[in-house]
Amino acid sequence: MAFSKENIKYTLNGILFVALFTIAAIQISEVSFIKALAISPLIIGIVIGMFYANTLRTHIPQEWVPGIVFSSKQLLRFAIVLYGFRITFQQIAEVGLAGLSVSTIMLTSTFILGWWAGVKIFKLDRDTAILTASGSSVCGAAAVLATEPVLKAEPYKSAVAVGTVVLFGTIAMFTYPALFKAGLFDMDPATYGIYVGGTVHEVAQVVAAGGAVNEIAMNDAVIVKMTRVMMIAPLLIILGIIVSKSAQTSGESKKFKISIPWFAVWFIVMAGINSFLINIESLHPIIEGINKFDTFLLTMAMTALGMETSIEKFKQAGAKPVLLALLMAVWLMVGGYFVTKGVVAVFGA
Repeated sequence: MAFSKENIKYTLNGILFVALFTIAAIQISEVSFIKALAISPLIIGIVIGMFYANTLRTHIPQEWVPGIVFSSKQLLRFAIVLYGFRITFQQIAEVGLAGLSVSTIMLTSTFILGWWAGVKIFKLDRDTAILTASGSSVCGAAAVLATEPVLKAEPYKSAVAVGTVVLFGTIAMFTYPALFKAGLFDMDPATYGIYVGGTVHEVAQVVAAGGAVNEIAMNDAVIVKMTRVMMIAPLLIILGIIVSKSAQTSGESKKFKISIPWFAVWFIVMAGINSFLINIESLHPIIEGINKFDTFLLTMAMTALGMETSIEKFKQAGAKPVLLALLMAVWLMVGGYFVTKGVVAVFGA
């Protein structure tokens, strides 16, 4: 047992080891040119974690590994729960039916497309297909991390999925505002904001792509994006039920048991609490502190994930996850454009 009397000091050493890497990742994210590119500490964490995994992995005591695994699993669930303090129900109401509709349509269609195409067209294993689909359809790296414990997937598959999010999310972050300024997107800033929030991968990338146009576009983009983030909870609950039924049907489980990801339920509860607390101005510094702590925990989880990922595992995955992510990126950009235009025509921006 990781926290038994005999092993607890080694486990804590492993957690502290991950925390030190995390501090480095956060400091790197504050470097001016890194900050200008809107590269989140989560992404930096997985990169330096993978660097460690493929260079110095054999130089630490094996007894520390449970601490690394704890950081990538249990701490992750707690971090996803706290992520609810970034969202309020008021934000969803503020963006209206247009933003909510675009978020729902794009999340659902992209996730289904990714799962189906990943398994049927690219012949990927189920876990890699779903993890890649969740990263593209919901909120990037955080969604991949949230989906992993539901699937009980191997860490390297999550790392592969995160890699695709970094690649195509970064491309979108620069491409969207460039196309808008070139006049190729026939939409006003508010509609563009809804489009960006409903189709770009990471929250930080959404801020950058929206902010490159103007404040109206950025605000609408962030609000719509956060409605997508909130949808991770019902998505994971439905996915947990599907996975449980699939295991029972395939004979992997002798007794049917629905596996509900309770951390997703608590995520919604925290968002509900935040919806009340956000109106109390004196509590804003506390909420801000919770969000900073949550960023630290999420970065720890990403760093630990990277520490469990070797280049050999990426080679095993091959180019197929990248091609799958490319397919979803094209759907998000092209399909998302027409979905946004159609929805806004009905509900208004």
